[in-house]
Amino acid sequence: MSKTVKNSKLLVALALGAVLVGCQSQPTDEALDAAAEMIDTDVVDSGTHSMTGMDDATSVDSSEEMSSDELNAAEALRTFTVFYFDFDMASIKPESYKILQAHATFLAESSASSIRLEGHADERGTREYNIALGERRAKAVEKFLLINGVSAAQIETVSYGEERPVSMEHNASAWTQNRRVKLSYQ
Repeated sequence: MSKTVKNSKLLVALALGAVLVGCQSQPTDEALDAAAEMIDTDVVDSGTHSMTGMDDATSVDSSEEMSSDELNAAEALRTFTVFYFDFDMASIKPESYKILQAHATFLAESSASSIRLEGHADERGTREYNIALGERRAKAVEKFLLINGVSAAQIETVSYGEERPVSMEHNASAWTQNRRVKLSYQ
């Protein structure tokens, strides 16, 4: 592959990363597909693993060496650290798999890195219920990471329930933003 083509791919990967970072919201399917194409692998394979009856997680073979373009695309995916959930659910959405896989690959290859998974819920439901729901959401993400090669020693989970909302409004849009797990690298 010529140097010009490689440089072009690198520029596209960096531009994609800048766009994804600038959005600060859940990435679109088009953005994820573009990043996956740059990685030149099918991130979601046909096999799924049961996650204690709650969720399905996808395991990906990351044994191949990645080029610098592929690494940049994976790094761009890791800029997304918030994962949203449906009402009263702790199932990871399929559109989150590619991003979580990028985090899992990084953590599996960087044993000195650790991550904190912060589970959240919207204001509906009792305080106790929302703490438990936030915990189930954080544990679902933890299970995905564990299945994909991350050491349990690298992961900490905590639930804030409804106590730390992103949006203080009382409507469907706000509730959607507050039903989340946030990844924080330590």
